[in-house]
Amino acid sequence: MRKDRTAWAARRRRHARVRKRVHGTAARPRLCVFRSLSHIYAQVIDDESGRTLVAASDLEKESQASADSTGKTGRASLVGRLLGQRALKKGIKEIVFDRGGYRYHGRVKALAEAAREAGLKF
Repeated sequence: MRKDRTAWAARRRRHARVRKRVHGTAARPRLCVFRSLSHIYAQVIDDESGRTLVAASDLEKESQASADSTGKTGRASLVGRLLGQRALKKGIKEIVFDRGGYRYHGRVKALAEAAREAGLKF
């Protein structure tokens, strides 16, 4: 099987298209999402300095304690809420959203909507 025709390669191409337009600054950093088969990770990145400002995932104790009975979409919304709270504590109110080449539905959408509910503006 050709490596350039795999699902992973297709997501990398989509992500490259998104990243051509989405760039995080110090005033408006980038919220980047990574979704594996069983977990979800999110981080707020300042691309000018190349630093991660805030990060959250469903592997942390804070999100695992309340996510035992929820499914993957529920855990994604918990991660979004946690990330939004941490970003507001650091003084980050506005961000640009980088969906990472994933379609904006399901877990990615749940994370984004929970971050908006926590107070972040996209």
